[in-house]
This record gives sequence, structure tokens and C-alpha cells, in this order.
Amino acid sequence: MKIWYQSYVDQENGAGYWDVLAPHLRDSAQPGTQIDIRGITPFDSYAHPLVEFRCAREMICNAIQAEREGYDAFIVGHFQDAGLYEARAAVDIPVIALGEASMLYSCQLGQRIGIVTINPRFIPWFHHQIGKYGLRERVTGVHAMTFEPGQILAAYGDADKSEEVRVLFEEQARPLVAQGIDVLIPGGGIPMLLFASFHNHNVDLAPVINGIPIAVKMAEMAVSLKRQTGQSVSRTGDYVKAPDHVIEEFLTHPKGL
Repeated sequence: MKIWYQSYVDQENGAGYWDVLAPHLRDSAQPGTQIDIRGITPFDSYAHPLVEFRCAREMICNAIQAEREGYDAFIVGHFQDAGLYEARAAVDIPVIALGEASMLYSCQLGQRIGIVTINPRFIPWFHHQIGKYGLRERVTGVHAMTFEPGQILAAYGDADKSEEVRVLFEEQARPLVAQGIDVLIPGGGIPMLLFASFHNHNVDLAPVINGIPIAVKMAEMAVSLKRQTGQSVSRTGDYVKAPDHVIEEFLTHPKGL
């Protein structure tokens, strides 16, 4: 089984993150699964929807390329899941997304889910995600720290900065738990991986979820089930497959000029 893991950070700017991510993905996968990390340049360095949409376009192109190169599944390793539905409408291999996978799995661990994102500008985006996934009654709280994506990367390899991120996360998480939140999700692959070294990490008995291995396991399961049943996403609604000429047009006209 071969899986393309799409980071929204490139190796040049996120070397410390990638150095930790690669072995973490290997440890998360079953024997025989190959996971290749690919980045985006310019990377997602500023918390804003315009950046998300720019990165989403490249991600969709990469999902198409992954399928053409023989990958069995594609993981959107970025919590905001920008471009997820469009990617599923462009390829036949399973497309698993970090944000969606984390939220869906967390619903098996508790009734009320909370997210702590890295920047307040992501809060409206997350509420749109929650609504799109039909989880407004389950994912009921979103709080934020005050980092840019590029800033939080600096915590890798720096124990003091890592501890600062952990403390700030827990400061935002505790009021959510006090309000009845059962499960906590760090709103991003970068903080998820940063906290991965804390075994059984929780805040006031509410588990803090690392969605990266969840996304890997869901991708493996999706591939296995597709091989067994032949079934994939529905082609009657959001994931109606784009015609070949539309896909080629998308690939060859990046700026629409």
C-alpha cells in the first residue's frame, strides 16, 4: 500500500517538523505501507482563508498526480482540509483529511468535542468545517492560541518553546472542559505532532487527540475496504466526478488567465 501525505508546509521551511513527522508516520502505519511526504511551496505561513485556497489548489493538483503515479490513497495532512471535497471529485483513490478524520474519530471517544486552534483567524473557518461535516451538535467549542503557522514551527527542537505552546494550549483547553467538552483536538498537524510525545495526553481528564495516526489508519482502512468491496465515495452529490477535460483544464490553467 502506497500513500501520499500532503503537508501544507515545505521541507525547506519546516525541516524540524518533517524530521519528526516522517518517523511518526512510519510508526503509525501497518507493515507494508509506504507513506511519502510532499510539501507545498510557498508553504501555509499565515492564517487566512486566501492562503488556504491557494494551497488547496496545489493540493488538488497533487491528488490527481498521486493517483496517476499509482498511489493507493491521499492524505490531506492539514487540519483546515481546504480543497477536500474538490479533490474527492477529481480522483478515484481515497482522500482522507486530517481535520475531518480527527473530528469523526473523536465522536467515538466523547459526546462533546472542542478544538483549540493556533490562531483566532482560523475560528470562522473551523466553524464552517464543523457545519459542512454535520457536526454542530458534537463539535461545540473552538478556542484559539495566537501563533502563525510559521511561528509554531519554531517550537520543534526547542524545549522552552514547546513548553510555551503546551501551556498556552492548556490555558485555552481548560475552559472548554469546564463547559462540558469531553475530547480536545489541537487544530493543526503541527501542534498535534508537537504534543505526540505526551503519552495519554489529557487536560482535566479530557483526552487530547493526535489526528495524524488516525488519518493514516483511516487511509489504510479505506484502501482495504475499497479492495474488498470495490466501493468508494458517492458520485451523486458533492463528489460527482469531474470530466477528464475539466480535470485537464484545471491542471493546465493555474491562474485562470
